[in-house]
Amino acid sequence: MSVELVVVYHRQPYEEVVEDGRVTFHEPRSPNGIIPAIKGFFSHVDNAVWVAWKKSPAGKPVNFDRTITITDSFGSYEVVRLQLEAAHIHQFYHVTSKESLWPVINSFPWLYSKENTNWAMFREVNRRFAEAACEQASPGAVVWVHDYNLWLVPKFVRELRPDLKIAFFHHTSFPGPDVFNMLPWRDEIIGSLLACDMVGFHVPRFSQNFCAVAQSLRQGIKREESAVPAPICTLNAALSESVVTTALHYEGRKIVIDTWPIGTSPELIERTVNSAEGRARTAKIRADMKAEILIISISRVDYAKGGSQQLEAFERLLKRRPELLGRIKLLLVMVAPAEGMAVYRSEQHKIEQLVGRINGHFGTLAWTPINLSTTPLSFEEVVCAYRAADIAWITPLRDGLNLAAKEFAAAKLGEPGVLLLSEFAGAAMELDDAVLVNPFSLNSMDETLDQALDMPNDERRQRMQRLLAHVKEYDIKFWTQHVVDLFASL
Repeated sequence: MSVELVVVYHRQPYEEVVEDGRVTFHEPRSPNGIIPAIKGFFSHVDNAVWVAWKKSPAGKPVNFDRTITITDSFGSYEVVRLQLEAAHIHQFYHVTSKESLWPVINSFPWLYSKENTNWAMFREVNRRFAEAACEQASPGAVVWVHDYNLWLVPKFVRELRPDLKIAFFHHTSFPGPDVFNMLPWRDEIIGSLLACDMVGFHVPRFSQNFCAVAQSLRQGIKREESAVPAPICTLNAALSESVVTTALHYEGRKIVIDTWPIGTSPELIERTVNSAEGRARTAKIRADMKAEILIISISRVDYAKGGSQQLEAFERLLKRRPELLGRIKLLLVMVAPAEGMAVYRSEQHKIEQLVGRINGHFGTLAWTPINLSTTPLSFEEVVCAYRAADIAWITPLRDGLNLAAKEFAAAKLGEPGVLLLSEFAGAAMELDDAVLVNPFSLNSMDETLDQALDMPNDERRQRMQRLLAHVKEYDIKFWTQHVVDLFASL
């Protein structure tokens, strides 16, 4: 079979469910995020393959089909499962990716540790992903690699198959040289990324940081630059840039630097919240919360997401404005980390302790200020919760994009609401009708929360209508076509 596109991403694009003793494959509960964004490309090519890991018992022969065909709402495509033992997954993902790379990527260098890191094993896992991709790719095909834990894949693909086009997309932020260069493997990582034909990012700051790192580690790199496109050019914010690099020239090769944020699916969100089931679910959420003012925050337990800082700000609000007691509620969904993610345990404990303290101090028999859930919600539950809320409070300390902000804008359907959004989320560079927050500043957290609560209804409606227009124009279809066009030009 001639394969035009090989997607390399560590996660499988489906959920495995045992039904009547048989393993069946289902689309993920939430059709948003990285996986559906990538699967949308399968309708643009005749043949595509997805390479992902599958956990297998140590020392035992493989007892699953290495290649399976999946047919879902995105079409029919093959998934090649790379056998990884639990020890490899733990070292590659839970340790090296999360303890060594994640703190540096998000500019928390004091949390960086390589004490438990086995870089040779990380490199080996990347090499195996590259080999699996090269086995599937037809001559001249595009191998599209996703996210930082596969940084070394391009180098191996280039060595094995110089005929292939290699693209890489970062779904995370990217730090400047003063932070990135503390990694002892910096030269190997940048060397691998410079083997690509295209490297992509959500917003200009991350593109510029990458190019600055590359120039700090390699001599002779030249840049092509242009003005930042207006749709991603919020001014005077923490991540604002006036120019963006569009290409690097290095050792006789041109490396396209693509900068464009992924969109969401506003049509799907509108259908979901406007359905009879969606309207009933929205009404039930509002009734169950028993709040005159409902604030919502949906994220996961991760120190980069700013959950504890958010709770401390909410506690200050209740102290500062006692007239809100009994009238306001924070619906806080903080999905607990997966098993093996020791790096997030202290943050989870802190969040749970803060929620307990706030509810214990301010709550009554009839009212608790915070409703905390640590289990993930389905897509339908998420968008209906956004529809029910008055304010979405999204204040990560660092985030590559944050699709939740766009989902809230789509779910409100232009009705009054307020999006409180961190300046350090990539989405802040395009959603300039949000109320932008500096989550590192206590004053900013307090003042913007007051601004959201006191905002006139007409302004709430106008802001949400402009946000809705933006997410509709620059949706997932727009991003897909943008990238498809770039692939054709490589």
